[in-house]
Amino acid sequence: MTKSDLIDRLAARFRQLEVKDAKLSVNLILEALTDTLSRGDRVEIRDFGCFVVTYRAPRTGRNPKTGETVEIVAKNKPMFKAGKEMRERVDSPLPRP
Repeated sequence: MTKSDLIDRLAARFRQLEVKDAKLSVNLILEALTDTLSRGDRVEIRDFGCFVVTYRAPRTGRNPKTGETVEIVAKNKPMFKAGKEMRERVDSPLPRP
């Protein structure tokens, strides 16, 4: 599902929302999520999952084309861990057509 698909489904499910209102809502939620993660805080959505920022230490890597060693700089990476209910729903067997 893309961001546009999410906006369309939101507008279709809640008829009182116009597409522009659904788009604004989705953008505000994603912006709040991004701002919170950029501060290093955690975002938890019950029954869905948790977004956290993890630190990746600097390390030595290898260029697969040339075999040359390269230094990889330290960085912060966003991570997602699915909640229990989401894991259970995803792991359940898919209905057959």
